[in-house]
Amino acid sequence: MDMQQGDLDRIFFFEHARKTAEATYAKDPLDADNLTRWGGALLELSQFQNMAESKKMIQEAISKLEEALLVNPKKHDTLWCLGNAHTSQAFMTPDQDEAKEYFDKSAIYFQQALDEDPGNDLYRKSLEVAAKAPELHKEIHAHGLAQQAMGSAGPSTSSGSKTTLKKKKSSDLKYDIFGWIILAVGIVAWVGFAKSQLPPPPPPPR
Repeated sequence: MDMQQGDLDRIFFFEHARKTAEATYAKDPLDADNLTRWGGALLELSQFQNMAESKKMIQEAISKLEEALLVNPKKHDTLWCLGNAHTSQAFMTPDQDEAKEYFDKSAIYFQQALDEDPGNDLYRKSLEVAAKAPELHKEIHAHGLAQQAMGSAGPSTSSGSKTTLKKKKSSDLKYDIFGWIILAVGIVAWVGFAKSQLPPPPPPPR
């Protein structure tokens, strides 16, 4: 798997975030901010896994985010992250009817987040994009592109016949599909760490 240094840095940061959140949870399981950071970190890390591991990680993220909502049902950034998690699940689900259920859930969470923070342009944009997501899902699965895109996140089992250009196209497609979801989740995680005044992770080994 070919990875840019920026990807490695992101993996390192969000793995540190995940471990920090796990340690914090052991001390205070009712910290909704920490649970949201944990879920956000898992969502970020999920994009660098193969399909099976990615699905598992997204489901774990949903579990943490739902736990945060039990503590604070009106926490808008948690609601928004849950919308992103269900959108991710939908894109990895080939069956259109099943995917639609995830898309419907994501739209509800995006709307709830916007209701709690009406001036948030990011939430409004997410809701707008969510309305177009089922059509994009139909298109990428009709061409068998979703499996190819997610396949770029895991170890490659193909022979040398797969060219670097094809790998690049696959990687680019994956970021087109998931980029708007993941990037903003990353922002939430970064802001969350800044607010909690946690020490930054050590620099990754070069």
